[in-house]
Amino acid sequence: MAEIKSHEFERFLPRATELYRLFLIYGPDRGLVSERAQQLAEKAGVSPDDPFSFTKLDLSDLQGDPARLLDEVYALGLFGGSKTVWVRGSGGEKPLADALQTLVSGAPPENLLIVEAGDLKKTSALRKLCEPAKTVAVIPCYADDVKALNALIDRELSEEGLRISPDAREKLLECLGGDRVASRNEVRKLALYCRGMPMIEEEHVVAIIGDASAISTDEAVDFALSGDVDGLNRAINKIVLSKTPIFLVLQGCLKQFQMLDLMRAEMDEKRTPPAQIMQTTGRHIHFKRKPIIERALRQWTAEALSRETRRLQAAILQSRQKQSLEDTIAFQALLSVALQSARANQAR
Repeated sequence: MAEIKSHEFERFLPRATELYRLFLIYGPDRGLVSERAQQLAEKAGVSPDDPFSFTKLDLSDLQGDPARLLDEVYALGLFGGSKTVWVRGSGGEKPLADALQTLVSGAPPENLLIVEAGDLKKTSALRKLCEPAKTVAVIPCYADDVKALNALIDRELSEEGLRISPDAREKLLECLGGDRVASRNEVRKLALYCRGMPMIEEEHVVAIIGDASAISTDEAVDFALSGDVDGLNRAINKIVLSKTPIFLVLQGCLKQFQMLDLMRAEMDEKRTPPAQIMQTTGRHIHFKRKPIIERALRQWTAEALSRETRRLQAAILQSRQKQSLEDTIAFQALLSVALQSARANQAR
């Protein structure tokens, strides 16, 4: 298995595309996943504006046409040279896993394939397939630790010729860490604010930096499930400002409803109370989220969960087909979930 850990990536990147043609990038830090996928794509040296040498796909593009990925990866460039194929929004879905099974079992392709995934569990089809394969570079992306955040701060501030006091650094570290893109944007905002100053002090950090440590798609999903419309608005605004794609919130909400659908089916089949289901099927859920999930299990019937799952799937497909309206489609779908949850809360 070729697993590239966080502290190894910068050293690995210069020769990455020489050593491997297949990459799986995944993890809870969606910003870091996206950033590293972008770095690999740039390393390939193919212009993203060249439709004959660069192909970007979403998972919905493979639905009903699982052979398309193989066609793209094995296709010859119109004017020679290798192509880059970048797949986003993936999980353990069957069309992608089937195509990768063919790719990892044969010789490495001439073209480059980058698969940008979310937070994959150990049991996911993609990890089970790619981790044992010698031809795939697997790159997990977890939230930055203090060492990585300090390196990010030093790198961004040094480009502007800025220094930062120990107290200001400590305060800044408290506000960073949930998402790489959000953290980088906050440091760059601070650098712009303090340009020309001899030293960044704590009051400068307090004046200009928001809290990027808690930017999470789970937070927005939880507000929707709780029926907290105001909280959902705040979470979505924070995510949009951090440059995190709102599509990821919509995808996270769908996964949450799929999990709730399975848990509710087990509840109804075994006539088991929600609290007991949370101790078995829901034992992997973070303790802070368990009350929200348990309350949702009490409020949503199996029929309602199934209906909402289908509606979210349709919204995801629509957002891929009409990318200029992606934010609007995603927000309307999430707002609908929040309003239904709020009505359920009032009915209790």
